[in-house]
Amino acid sequence: MPATGRRRAPRDQPGTAAAAAGQGNPASEETAREICLRLLTAAPKTRAQLATALRRRGVPDNVADAVLGRFTEVGLIDDVAFARAWVASRHHGRGLARRVLETELGQRGVAADAVRDAVSAVSADEELETARRLVAKRVAASRGKPFPARARQLVGMLARKGYQPGLAYQVVREALDADGAASPESWAEAAALGEDALLG
Repeated sequence: MPATGRRRAPRDQPGTAAAAAGQGNPASEETAREICLRLLTAAPKTRAQLATALRRRGVPDNVADAVLGRFTEVGLIDDVAFARAWVASRHHGRGLARRVLETELGQRGVAADAVRDAVSAVSADEELETARRLVAKRVAASRGKPFPARARQLVGMLARKGYQPGLAYQVVREALDADGAASPESWAEAAALGEDALLG
């Protein structure tokens, strides 16, 4: 007696669903748009950051590229503006040095030329003055500590913000000399130990 059951529908081949989603699927594009808008409403994002977020949520790459391209065309994504705003905020607000800003923008997927353009807005003189302001704010709080501890604390603070050891040493020496904290012998001893000792 021949079998009379219904024929089973063939199973989708691996990747069929993803391929269908990537072929201009309106629902998939709408999902991508909603994700991007939600993230951009919370905080500015680079194109690379949004692409990563879409990939994590399973949006096909070709759909993500199309949506991100349209967002870029209308100005909702602007990596150049993002980089400039990032530098202004992080340097003037937190006193971060140029090399740290370069690293942070690179980690967020900003193109190298846009990074250079944004960071170049901070001149060497401006970076030096920012370092001086950072130290000036903390000199008073360090009073009462032994000279080596004061110097180490202030130089270490600048180092963590990305300032080069030579610049950090120079700025801290200026500040502590002006504060009457150290004798020439103290600095001679520090110089004998080397700048790395202060950074430690």
